[in-house]
Amino acid sequence: MKNKTSALAALAVAAVAASPALAAPDGQQLFQRYCFICHSTEAGQNKVGPSLAGVVGRKSGQEPGFDYSEAMQSANKTWDEATLDKYLTDPRQVVPGTKMLFIGIKNADERHALIDYLKSLKS
Repeated sequence: MKNKTSALAALAVAAVAASPALAAPDGQQLFQRYCFICHSTEAGQNKVGPSLAGVVGRKSGQEPGFDYSEAMQSANKTWDEATLDKYLTDPRQVVPGTKMLFIGIKNADERHALIDYLKSLKS
């Protein structure tokens, strides 16, 4: 009986560990879920929102050819990891008056995976 219980416990642990729900989030998939409708990953290709190619390290309101809100133009932020993390949690709190109609990503693992993906986008 003890061996059967141990075997069942081991199978349960293996099943949970292999579960996609517990897998680390994929930043590119998260971009598709949250961002792609309004933002492009191609440099210079602005949509409803600015291109996010090269966004990490860029100053707020500085993507050429995009018509930013006055709030974003004067926000004086640098999109480093910490600032992006705060902004993606609650954009309207970090930049009051932003035109971005996004309520934020409450899950920290998802935000960090998305930020890692954004870091990979070169301008």
